[in-house]
Amino acid sequence: MLNWLGIAAINMAIAVALGAFGAHGLEGRVSTQQLEWWQTATLYLFVHALGLLLVGLLIRLKYMTQTTAWLLQIGIIIFAGSLYAMTLGAPRWFGAITPIGGILMIAGWLWLAVSMFRLKDSAL
Repeated sequence: MLNWLGIAAINMAIAVALGAFGAHGLEGRVSTQQLEWWQTATLYLFVHALGLLLVGLLIRLKYMTQTTAWLLQIGIIIFAGSLYAMTLGAPRWFGAITPIGGILMIAGWLWLAVSMFRLKDSAL
């Protein structure tokens, strides 16, 4: 089983580093639109990394399987990764895959909801 708590912590560290790079290293080098893409990617990376931390705890406590974690992590990579790539010069059509990442993140949160509703009241 993967250590989702460690993976979440790595995601958070990456979010802080990329956020700082965007604020200090990209300003004046990319367009306002590209900087907004970078900021959106960083926000979603950070928020979903925190969510992944919670999911990692639930997995560690054996309240759920790894499905939610996988959906969130793959969603993070596709969503934020495609926005970062476009900011750094990937063709704009590359943004067509961004919604796939968003859909995976939504699916992850819905899977978490279903998993929690399936728990017996005394389990949590």
